[in-house]
Amino acid sequence: SVLRTHAHASSGDSRDRAHADTPGDSSDRAHAAAPGDSRDRAHYAASKAFIAGGETVVTVRGAGVGGRNQEFALAAAEGIAGINGVAVFSVGSDGTDGPTDAAGGYVDGQTKAQLITAGIDAFDALANNDSYHALQKVGGLIFTGPTGTNVNDVAVALYNAE
Repeated sequence: SVLRTHAHASSGDSRDRAHADTPGDSSDRAHAAAPGDSRDRAHYAASKAFIAGGETVVTVRGAGVGGRNQEFALAAAEGIAGINGVAVFSVGSDGTDGPTDAAGGYVDGQTKAQLITAGIDAFDALANNDSYHALQKVGGLIFTGPTGTNVNDVAVALYNAE
C-alpha cells in the first residue's frame, strides 16, 4: 500500500512540491501529514493544498467499525487540533470505506474539541478501530454512495493562511 503525494497546489513555487512514496498504516500516515507543532505550522505562511492518492492499511486490533480513510481522518484530528483554517479529508473513489456505508472521513481544527465534548477519546476510538462511530458523533463522515469506479483513495489536507 502506497500513499503518493501527487500535487501540492496554490503556492506556485516548485520548491514547495513534494513527491514521495510513504507506505504504511493509516494512523501513522495521518500523523506524519499533520503539522504537529508551531515550528511545523510556521512553514504554512500561504494557503496550501496537499493531495495524496494511494491506499494505506489498517491493522485491526479492536472490534469497532471503520475504514482506512475514516481512520486516516480521525488520526489527523490530533495533529491539527486548535489550528484554524485547516481541514483533512480522505475518501475511497468507489464510495465505500471498509465495511461501512461511508466513503471516508473529514476533520478540521475543531474536531478534537468536538470529540471531547461528545465524550469520545480519539485515541481510544483508533485503538478499537472505531473511527466510524467517533466521526459520526461529530458529523465527520463523508457519504457519496457507490461511484461506479475504483481508482484509488484520495487524501487531502487544506490550509487557509487567511
